[in-house]
Amino acid sequence: MTFRLFDTATREVRDFVPLEEGKAGLYVCGLTVQSEPHVGHVRSAVNFDVLQRWLRHTGHEVTFIRNVTDIDDKILTKAAEQGRPWYNLAYVMKGELDKAYAALNVAPPTYEPAATGHVPEMIELIGTLIGRGHAYAAEDGSGDVYFDVRSWPQYGELTRQGIDDMEAAEDADPRGKRDPRDFALWKGWKKATEPETAAWPSPWGPGRPGWHIECSAMAGKYLGHAFDIHGGGVDLRFPHHENEQAQSRAAGHPFASYWMHNAWITTAGEKMSKSLGNSLLIPNVLERFRGIELRYYLVAAHYRSHVEFSFEALEEAAVGFRRIEGFLERASEVLGGLGAGSDATPAGMPCADFVTAMDDDLGTPAAVAAIHEVAREGNKLLAAGDSAALRGTAGSVLAMLDVLGLSPYDVAWTSEAGKNDQKLTAAVDALVRGLLDQRAQARAAKDFAAADAIRDQIKAAGIEVEDTPNGPKWSLEAGNN
Repeated sequence: MTFRLFDTATREVRDFVPLEEGKAGLYVCGLTVQSEPHVGHVRSAVNFDVLQRWLRHTGHEVTFIRNVTDIDDKILTKAAEQGRPWYNLAYVMKGELDKAYAALNVAPPTYEPAATGHVPEMIELIGTLIGRGHAYAAEDGSGDVYFDVRSWPQYGELTRQGIDDMEAAEDADPRGKRDPRDFALWKGWKKATEPETAAWPSPWGPGRPGWHIECSAMAGKYLGHAFDIHGGGVDLRFPHHENEQAQSRAAGHPFASYWMHNAWITTAGEKMSKSLGNSLLIPNVLERFRGIELRYYLVAAHYRSHVEFSFEALEEAAVGFRRIEGFLERASEVLGGLGAGSDATPAGMPCADFVTAMDDDLGTPAAVAAIHEVAREGNKLLAAGDSAALRGTAGSVLAMLDVLGLSPYDVAWTSEAGKNDQKLTAAVDALVRGLLDQRAQARAAKDFAAADAIRDQIKAAGIEVEDTPNGPKWSLEAGNN
């Protein structure tokens, strides 16, 4: 089956046919680094990380560009409110974003361009648009430059809207516009309210780029004027992506062949955002759950499905992932080791159901279900003592988890923090096994009161014990992370 994906522009699932066979150019709109990242922010990064992993798994050479917007009205406003330079706010919040990505094993892009590093390219693109009759400098002396939406008859084609049905653009002072829907390409410096450091020289006077021109310029620089896939959150379809496509094609550039958009994570039915005050910052969530569990929760939902976030749902997902981990741990004991650096780790391939699911518009829910099914078969092999067949089954589970960025043996999860977790687990394991030995001795002596007391002591510590044919196994009870 050919890899197929849902193209937002055509609103249909299409075969993925790259411009150059064996290669894939992918551009994803990154975040505006104005504040700490929350769960809603990182969903897009995780979803498109899965996309690039699948493309690479299927033999594509991927060039993946994810930008950073580090100059913006919101950044200037928040920095002023906090009494700090705007560039300091952007720098610090970019660091927090990097930590969040690393905590969820989001692989770095091929390159991550920042808007402030590409102002010359934006000025050149604006000049091209003016020269082709699709942009104009405001006549009010503000230094603003606007895209003339009525000069481009195809404006609105991405989101299937007519110009007259659209609301006015709110990204600049409307007084210099020919049409209220015209959007800003360049914003003249407001000397009375903006710091001098937030202005660059241009043919239209000092100022800074508008939001939309950034991505067109950076995508063109690193992927060329025509590339395969443009992605981002569904909230970016309009006006951001509509405006990107219009200005790029008006400049004579084919731009993206496919558009992909991930859905929101909502809380109480509303988009998760700072303005709603319902944000769930990544460090806060990671105090209660491991990064690999949060990633599993995000991956298990289809990227085009809206997710209503709750800690109860996250806990349920975490328990599901721990079942897969439990299988791998038991298989490792039988096979003599699994994971990075282990000679016993079997080479494996994803099962057919997993491949079919992923080829069908990144169908991760079905792909995750396929992993669980193979793990269940592996548990049957463990019970039957069939270690020969177990080797292939464990290898398949590991291969599928690796595609989703969820292999427990990935170096991302075995970093210094992961190593500390492993040391803690080993210490707890030694203590629990000591208590289990005492319990076994009490039961052998038919001192069931003592055995029950030890069991209650273990349970009170939040540890669940399962008696198996191969001896007792312990794990943290649900909710104890």
